[in-house]
Amino acid sequence: MKTLIVYSSLTGNTKLVAEAIHEVFGPEAGLFPVETAPSPADYDFVAVGFWVDKGTADKKAQEFLKTIEGKPVALFATLGAYPDSEHAADSLKNAAAFLDASNQLVGTFICQGKIDPRLIEQFKKMPGDHPHAVTPERLARYAEAAKHPDAGDLQAARAVFTDIKIKLLQPAGEK
Repeated sequence: MKTLIVYSSLTGNTKLVAEAIHEVFGPEAGLFPVETAPSPADYDFVAVGFWVDKGTADKKAQEFLKTIEGKPVALFATLGAYPDSEHAADSLKNAAAFLDASNQLVGTFICQGKIDPRLIEQFKKMPGDHPHAVTPERLARYAEAAKHPDAGDLQAARAVFTDIKIKLLQPAGEK
């Protein structure tokens, strides 16, 4: 199974997750930043990682997702919010909407990741009634996000993608 792993990373979070996933598929799998990714046409399976921006994949990842046709695809992402939040689930769903209907979404993974410090500074300048204004709760979440992705997150990504790989390699009648 010819595998392509593509990631878009702003602060290095998604790159770390992509590298962990690459370990599952081995050195024969292609691992590329989205800026230099080849066409997905020649691959059997495509995994696309992104950082969450405004509740969906960042713009570079969105554009790459639109180029995939007729493939099993898995998505992985990092975000500053909690990975079990409604925002995280919605972000994955919104990113999947950029995939052509000919693709099959075979799995997803999302974990917390540190937030770009420039973005936090922008949030601090917002008025108190703004939806992204800094609150004590948000500051606590930012501090927690700064610890991720950690070893547990990377192991969880490996586990999810090991399961995906096993399912993809099963004969059609056994899936």
